[in-house]
Amino acid sequence: MGTTVVVTGASAGNGRAIARAFADAGCDVGLLARDAGRLAVAVGEIEARGQRGLAVPTDVADPEAVERAADEIERVLGPIDVWVNDAMATIFAPVHEITPAEFRRATEVTYLGTVHGTMAALRRMRRRGKGSIVQVGSALAYRAIPLQAAYCGAKFAIRGFTDSLRTELLHDGIPINLCMVQLPAVNTPQFDWALNKMPRKAMPVPPIYQPEIVGRAVVFAAFHPRREIWLGLPTWKAILANTIAPAMLDRMLARTGFSSQQREEPAGPNAPSNLFETVPGRQGAHGSFDRQATRSAATLWATENRGALTAAIALGALCLGAACGRRR
Repeated sequence: MGTTVVVTGASAGNGRAIARAFADAGCDVGLLARDAGRLAVAVGEIEARGQRGLAVPTDVADPEAVERAADEIERVLGPIDVWVNDAMATIFAPVHEITPAEFRRATEVTYLGTVHGTMAALRRMRRRGKGSIVQVGSALAYRAIPLQAAYCGAKFAIRGFTDSLRTELLHDGIPINLCMVQLPAVNTPQFDWALNKMPRKAMPVPPIYQPEIVGRAVVFAAFHPRREIWLGLPTWKAILANTIAPAMLDRMLARTGFSSQQREEPAGPNAPSNLFETVPGRQGAHGSFDRQATRSAATLWATENRGALTAAIALGALCLGAACGRRR
């Protein structure tokens, strides 16, 4: 029996690309999301790659539904080896324009959905003494920006939850791989269907990456233990700059953070929102920014080739030392 993977938020965006990447790696994939129609198309993509796919329409904000989905996937595909928490919902709006119900819903999907998925995975992996859990995070788990307080708060919470869980697994000596992949801006449909209260349509802050690079990073994280993977140079820059000069970034984002997240087109009063209900359509992994997005990330190559890169640097340092010695 092959490797069984669960991906939440798998009907579109990063989750759709992640599911395909696991199928390309020879894994069977259970797909969780709310939209049954898009999940069915995603299963077809898995099967076209020669692997088994199983769609289980699920709202990850419902812990009982997540548990039932895990049972169904294990019954059909076999024991779960990898669980990827990707499902998210966000709001583009200043805090004072967001209702408590909207904040609650975004938090329940993005943060508690990750908690529910992790707990379902742990119930199965702890007793087997193995498994891999990957949390899809963001540079915004370290550096919050304006107009995305609900999303940033949830990603910060996921990072705290994951770090706490990691210490518990280490204490108990349970060899479950737990990794958080921190993402840059990615070209996904969320910018077209997330609840938007801004005057203009939402957009990711460039530079923008294609979701396929996210799929590659998550597959690597599942099978190569790392504490975290920071995907893309913008993620590195945001996290490190926030460590060094957070107050300076506060002032910079106050000046630029509103305009950089909005396109020229007006949002319109009837813009779609997937916060409480799914948005109809055949959206896939990509959003509206294919022309601006890149499929490569040098930082991921460096992560994937860390051993060889370290050896090359060490060899270079030895050669440099020997050359300096000869000159002396």
